[in-house]
Amino acid sequence: MDDFRIEKDSMGDVKVAKDALYGAQTQRAIDNFKISDLMMPRAFIRSMALIKQVSAQTNLDLQLLAPNIAKAIIDASQDIIDGQYDASDAHFPVDVFQTGSGTSSNMNVNEVIAAVASQHANCPIHPNDHVNMSQSSNDVIPTAIHMSAAIAISDDLLPALTHLDACIMSKADSLKAYIKTGRTHLMDAMPVGLNQSLLSWSGQLQHAKRMIELGVNELLMLAQGGTAVGTGVNAHVDFAPVFSQLLAKKTGLDFTPSANKFSLMASQDVAVNVSGNLKTLAVALMKIANDLRWMNSGPLAGLGEISLTALQPGSSIMPGKVNPVIPESVAMVAAQVIGNDTSITIGGQSGNFELNVMLPMIAYNLLQSIGLLSNSMRALADKAIVDFTVNNDKLNEQLSKNPILVTALNPIIGYQKAAHIAKKAYAEKRAIIDVAEEETTLSRAELLVLLDPKKLTLGGI
Repeated sequence: MDDFRIEKDSMGDVKVAKDALYGAQTQRAIDNFKISDLMMPRAFIRSMALIKQVSAQTNLDLQLLAPNIAKAIIDASQDIIDGQYDASDAHFPVDVFQTGSGTSSNMNVNEVIAAVASQHANCPIHPNDHVNMSQSSNDVIPTAIHMSAAIAISDDLLPALTHLDACIMSKADSLKAYIKTGRTHLMDAMPVGLNQSLLSWSGQLQHAKRMIELGVNELLMLAQGGTAVGTGVNAHVDFAPVFSQLLAKKTGLDFTPSANKFSLMASQDVAVNVSGNLKTLAVALMKIANDLRWMNSGPLAGLGEISLTALQPGSSIMPGKVNPVIPESVAMVAAQVIGNDTSITIGGQSGNFELNVMLPMIAYNLLQSIGLLSNSMRALADKAIVDFTVNNDKLNEQLSKNPILVTALNPIIGYQKAAHIAKKAYAEKRAIIDVAEEETTLSRAELLVLLDPKKLTLGGI
């Protein structure tokens, strides 16, 4: 018993580890939810602490909370925001797969803040009556989902996306002189500028960025102030606007109270939408990663158009083998984000009457997707795209034997004749210009102009 203390809640006595900052309700959650080794993300816990801090300030401004208690809650919340209790899961051990409202996590944060604040104030501070004043799990958890996602996207994901796009655009500008065989269906097609391939990637990223930015605007609307079921019971009529104003000032983001708090509690449509936009970004990254892998394939038996920087040995048994490890990592991230989106979509369907009951899982997967995408985009930019080299001899060799170049002669000799030349060139493994010179009345000088790969790419971007 020396290692434990007795805590009480509305259901009775609970045995809690002696040095734990949390109390009875957290302990009940630990005992009930031995489901996984996944805990709520630190970004989510910090956002909850920020909600508690701003709520305390709001309650103080509205003369609902004594100044000494408010200050103690504000200071204790700041300790959590600053990462003072991030060293382990000792203080925030509640499993992601808990009660669907996230009440266990809300009470976990309330209890830890109450314990720390009591030390600051040297007087008892109650997790419900003081830390949770003017709040409910019903509005705190949906607000924390919006806040944590908006902050992570604004601070991490959008800067990483901008960095990757800038890196691609800069690399494209340096590749204007290189022409490669285009490919459709993985088969040879008309030539394309290597820079044009990269500009295509940039277009995908810019589209994803626009959609994500629109989603952030929706995340800035908060459920806070709706308390239980959205009615605002036990909250001052001015709580929601004052809370949002204080929060906006602290974060630099334009958080506002939602005009329809019922909707933000009963559904998670905004999170579903944001996740869908993250999935679109993941799809773009998968495409970019696979293009890089194909262009880098070889070095002898593959396309061998570019060479990615060698980062680590590629095999435990085959000496000298080097693999495209960064694109492979990014492709796995994309797969994970796509899977997370499916989970979030299913979670979004689980709004029963006045409350969605898959909130912790939605929060976990949404923040994981944002974090994975943010980190992988920087890795892709800095360890794959910025310094890959072009194997121009290989590009020119492939171009010279590309029978599809004959497409440029269609307006002069017709499709059927051009198809005959293409098939003959491919069968005899000869350059298209040599066969065309034999099979048409066009001079070599004319053919050099008509079949110039650089000229054939000028109709694009």
